[in-house]
Amino acid sequence: MHVQYFGFLLLMLVIPIYIEAGITGFESPAAQYKELGLSLDQLLIKHPDATFIGMASDQSMQGVGIYDGDLLLVDRAVDVSTGDIVVATYNGCFVCKIIHKENRLLMSASDDYPPVYISPEDDFCLEGVVTRSIRLHSLV
Repeated sequence: MHVQYFGFLLLMLVIPIYIEAGITGFESPAAQYKELGLSLDQLLIKHPDATFIGMASDQSMQGVGIYDGDLLLVDRAVDVSTGDIVVATYNGCFVCKIIHKENRLLMSASDDYPPVYISPEDDFCLEGVVTRSIRLHSLV
């Protein structure tokens, strides 16, 4: 699975939600929540200064729920463990794979793609751990 790099995610817009009850005769229990601040960056991102967003392309990670076009939140501050889904550069390409550190393997979540051994001669750089994926249902 390839990843398109979008740079660092530093701040997201807070979207106020206005709630009104359309019922007359009594006040809605939700009336006290006239404006509710929603901050997706606070909800989804633990290390804002070390997190970037990429876009997945390909089908090799569908077995773990990452589909073509999904947004990936990649955290550079998380310690990498075997079994983590990572984004890395491998011989000049961004890839999203499951890592096996001890065996030096990059594995897909599909039997259609064999594991790739990371040899000392390979140009390999771990970019970070995928902490979240977000599915886009519409680009409108």
